[in-house]
Amino acid sequence: CPVVLAPKNSSVAMPPPADIVKVAIEWPGAFPKLMEIDQKKPLSSIIKEVCDGWSLANHDQFALQHADSSNFYITEKNRNEIKNGAILRLTTSPAQNAQQLHERIQSSSMDAKLEALKDLANYSRDVTFAQEFINLDGISLLTQMVESGTERYQKLQKIMKPCFGDMLSFTLTAFVELMDHGIVSWDTFSVAFIKKIASYVNKFASDISILQRSLAILESMVLNSHDLYQKVAQEITIGQLIPHLQGTDQEIQTYTIAVINALFLKAPDDKRQEMANILAQKQLRSIILTHVIRAQRAINNEMAHQLYVLQVLTFNLLEDRMMTKMDPQDQAQRDIIFELRRIAFDAESEPNNSSGSMEKRKSMYTRDYKKLGLINHVNPAMDFTQTPPGMLALDNMLYFAKHHQDAYIRIVLENSSREDKHECPFGRSSIELTKMLCEILRVGELPSETCNDFHPMFFTHDRSFEEFFCICIQLLNKTWKEMRATSEDFNKARKGVMQVVKEQIMRALTTKPSSLDQFKSKLQNLSYTEILKIRQSERMNQEDFQSRPILELKEKIQPEILELIKQQRLNRLVEGTCFRKLNSRRRQDKFWYCRLSPNHKVLHYGDLEESPQGEVPHDSLQDKLPVADIKAVVTGKDCPHMKEKGALKQNKEVLELAFSILYDSSGQLNFIAPDKHEYCVWTDGLNALLGKDMLSDLTRNDLDTLLSMEIKLRLLDLENIQIPDAPPPIPKEPSNYDFVYDCN
Repeated sequence: CPVVLAPKNSSVAMPPPADIVKVAIEWPGAFPKLMEIDQKKPLSSIIKEVCDGWSLANHDQFALQHADSSNFYITEKNRNEIKNGAILRLTTSPAQNAQQLHERIQSSSMDAKLEALKDLANYSRDVTFAQEFINLDGISLLTQMVESGTERYQKLQKIMKPCFGDMLSFTLTAFVELMDHGIVSWDTFSVAFIKKIASYVNKFASDISILQRSLAILESMVLNSHDLYQKVAQEITIGQLIPHLQGTDQEIQTYTIAVINALFLKAPDDKRQEMANILAQKQLRSIILTHVIRAQRAINNEMAHQLYVLQVLTFNLLEDRMMTKMDPQDQAQRDIIFELRRIAFDAESEPNNSSGSMEKRKSMYTRDYKKLGLINHVNPAMDFTQTPPGMLALDNMLYFAKHHQDAYIRIVLENSSREDKHECPFGRSSIELTKMLCEILRVGELPSETCNDFHPMFFTHDRSFEEFFCICIQLLNKTWKEMRATSEDFNKARKGVMQVVKEQIMRALTTKPSSLDQFKSKLQNLSYTEILKIRQSERMNQEDFQSRPILELKEKIQPEILELIKQQRLNRLVEGTCFRKLNSRRRQDKFWYCRLSPNHKVLHYGDLEESPQGEVPHDSLQDKLPVADIKAVVTGKDCPHMKEKGALKQNKEVLELAFSILYDSSGQLNFIAPDKHEYCVWTDGLNALLGKDMLSDLTRNDLDTLLSMEIKLRLLDLENIQIPDAPPPIPKEPSNYDFVYDCN
């Protein structure tokens, strides 16, 4: 094959330098320009060059912005985000644009004012523009328009109601977007402004956009300022919010629950129980159950999150009792123990006015406290001095005795007549169970920013925790009998009664029962025998073969399995994932999508208006990042977006879902995975692309499962054959080799 040599003077095409970006730039009324931008040059000189090309003077009054739907300005800080093939637009500078809009929104013409406010609502999403507009005291102008300016148009409402509604909606939208950047403190707003926003919650119930933004502003005020919390709490009542939950718009319902959660979260400890009582009086729980949980529509992620937060805050009301030790000198507290004894043994005990001696009565009480399963028979108050669960355990026992009296008496009497070594001590069981339920429900912990794990059954009863306890204490007694347990089996690792009961409860909760009765029936199917079967099955699936031949076989097929896992991870990256951009107001979060190209050479990503249904095509994602440019993948606290200050960034669960791609000298792409599974898939996939090991828990589990399955398949023909630990000995050499096999 002949070899063709290039002439000496011919130049071989070289890839463009990394600092050069090829873009198209638009200008109204002119043909777009194709040009190369040198990222090392100052942005001002690039803008001057563009202006000179179109003979535009005063280049300092111009700027470049993305020509996509975001319209974000390009600055020295974000210029590294410009990608090859991007379409940019030459436009007025942020300062000039802010000045013009500041003047236009004060126009006396209603149409001009409306158009200006619409533009302002759109531009305010950009932090560069927002900073310039805020520097012109734009926030104050908007608050004045809300406080007093709207009154000027009250008379026009009847004849121009749609126009007035749109104007107010754009004003509030612009305000929300500007405040979202965190440039201005929430503490600066007047009572008049708060009153006006609170009034919109009632006045504009039919105008979804105004109501939505008013609720969002109230929530942000409460969460970001203690002083504003107090002012908002005076202006808005639960009674005013409840009607919005009875509508059909799930977004409004979500915002409404978010405001209730914010008020609940920021309320002082002494006010929180008072607020819970008001919520109970207004039947919030049953309204949410009817109009949200059991409504004929799917619950979206944001609503699920708000229901989870409400569930956590409600259970956190139990923390005070959980951390309160019993005072042996407190007569009211001692009366609870007397009441437990009376309900269980009243029929067989002597009346209080009997002529028996004090010693005899004391002896009888001691005997009864032993039957109740309390550890300290002489002074049972001492059983409730450990925190957690403190007085909460005693509260649960009393609730069970009063509201499920037959079951309570049956459990106590049944165990008091059983042999000592097999009796299930009701008192000790209740204390341990209450402590366990508090751990399962994380009583006392703040809600996570990312969790959506709410349980519908807890919204079906006003005393859901107590009812939960009543079901579980009966389960514990049943499991105790099935295990033929003794007091020594209480907390044995894995084999102990409490560990089995916890496994039964957790497995039942995982199915998300819709009611307490359904939860009870799930537990009926999870007897101790069934748990043993499940454990046996899992143990067989994860059996660790330790013989040397099996270990050698494992070692041989492990690379093949790892390659299979790697391909699965890369295929998932090719499908892509929708990520959430978390900010101070979760409800207004933006979404973005990222996916790997089929040839595994480029990451495509871009912003979305809403969470997508299914995959997002590559061509609709504006930005690209070549895999070859990726320098490293970092996780958790090492991520740039986790080093920023803010309560959200300190949240442990968010830290566990955070990872970042570092590229070029200072470029970064920051992620917060929707859940732990996606986090593992993406970190594994990115590490695989970089030629590094996949170290996630998911990879370890997948490797164990697939290895186990593969080995079992390969050993099917050896069923019931004992595999030796060592290979059989090699026989001695024959005395001669004078032999032949006759193949005929």
